[in-house]
Amino acid sequence: MRYILLLAAIHILSSPALADFREVFEREFLLKPWAGAEVEESVCVECHTSEIMKPEYRHVAEEWKLSWHYQNRVSCHDCHGGDPEDAAMSMSPQRGFLGTPGYTAVPEFCGKCHVGILRNYLESGHGKALKAGKRGPNCVTCHGSHGISKASIEIINDRLCSRCHSYERAKSMKQALFLVEKKIENIEKDLEDLRASGVYTEDERKALFRTHAEFRALFHTIDVSLVKNRTDEFTKKLDVIQERIEETSSELAFRRNFSAFIMLLFAGMAVVVFLLSKTYMD
Repeated sequence: MRYILLLAAIHILSSPALADFREVFEREFLLKPWAGAEVEESVCVECHTSEIMKPEYRHVAEEWKLSWHYQNRVSCHDCHGGDPEDAAMSMSPQRGFLGTPGYTAVPEFCGKCHVGILRNYLESGHGKALKAGKRGPNCVTCHGSHGISKASIEIINDRLCSRCHSYERAKSMKQALFLVEKKIENIEKDLEDLRASGVYTEDERKALFRTHAEFRALFHTIDVSLVKNRTDEFTKKLDVIQERIEETSSELAFRRNFSAFIMLLFAGMAVVVFLLSKTYMD
């Protein structure tokens, strides 16, 4: 009878933990894909990696597979249009196919998705230089075309920026961006740590993505004063996200400590039951 009561107590005390585990399990595994949907192979990729493709174009698909676009399931037809499932119509204008855009058309080409960035770029010194003399930098100048990596302030560097002007101008912008970018980097790491611990962080990730995207769009104004003036605004937004992360981390630490306490309690109860049973038998 004593053992039955002990098992019942263990079950009752551990039920909240089991409920929490079920909730996390459902959110992380049952209600969403484990690793996201993979980008399906298309006739575009098949053709560009085949022997019939000119060597100078054969690298395109391989570069894309290493890109930030590929990781976020942005495929060839998302940018270039056409039909990725029909070889005969893959490059058909009737299916919306657009080949390599002209140099001055690149911003609008990329701006189909990056709307906020396009708007700020066109009003910036870079955009005005491109429009006026057709020699200003476009998106590809800084980011590349198919092997696009995740945006980072490291793209602002002496080697790249000094191709068009002195690095001192770009360096002042990088310094203005540093505080917010560093805070974003730290939050991303904290979110990854929580996710590795089995904590649902999707809401915080979405909030961080929106804030980050807005800040990146602001950068494309190439206006150091504007970036500095709005740094506090973005810092406050990030502080709100950070506070939520810290609250979650504190709750997680409490649950771990509580679980350790319960385990010790169970162990103590087991010892007491064992001693009582020995005494009773004696």
